[in-house]
Amino acid sequence: MPYERTGYAPWSLTREAGVQSATVDGTIQVPQYIQPVLSTGFIDEAGNWKGTRSSDEVFKKIAKETAVPDGEIVLAPGGDEPFIDMTGFKNLFIAVKPSNGGNYAISAVMGTDTQPFANLTPIVAASVLRGRAMNMTSIRADELFNDPAESMTANAWNIIWVQTVLQDQKNMQIKIVNNSGNNSDIEYGFMRTI
Repeated sequence: MPYERTGYAPWSLTREAGVQSATVDGTIQVPQYIQPVLSTGFIDEAGNWKGTRSSDEVFKKIAKETAVPDGEIVLAPGGDEPFIDMTGFKNLFIAVKPSNGGNYAISAVMGTDTQPFANLTPIVAASVLRGRAMNMTSIRADELFNDPAESMTANAWNIIWVQTVLQDQKNMQIKIVNNSGNNSDIEYGFMRTI
């Protein structure tokens, strides 16, 4: 039940005649009900709608590279949208399913040079991402995620969780190097969380 008060406008004839007006009541009406609020985004300073991000519920862009020779590189994701956009996301799960067990080097690298980083192009594609995250002890820029020898089980999804160091990267790929000693089919995917 709304509670409103009215008063005379300062320029009105009634006010000019000396009649005072109390536009503010001495008591404050406090609503006595609960109203849920749902926030789905905001309008930025340029007037553009920005929706609120939510975590991916499943792994995305699952693909397979076949017969990758020992020592060769796979850049994931591939295809028509060959990059991961971490804008608004904090953590990343990387899933790798090799057909040959053994060591694989996995690192986060700058994405394809066909996709700008924000408004900058060209970029140094496939270079290891460098920076300084809050939990790093070094003062200088370091590799954000570079694992030179991750032991992978064959024919099973090996899932790696990368926490916070890759958040808000705009154009990124995951570089997987087959160091297993033999040819390997490599399936991969990723999932972002906020």
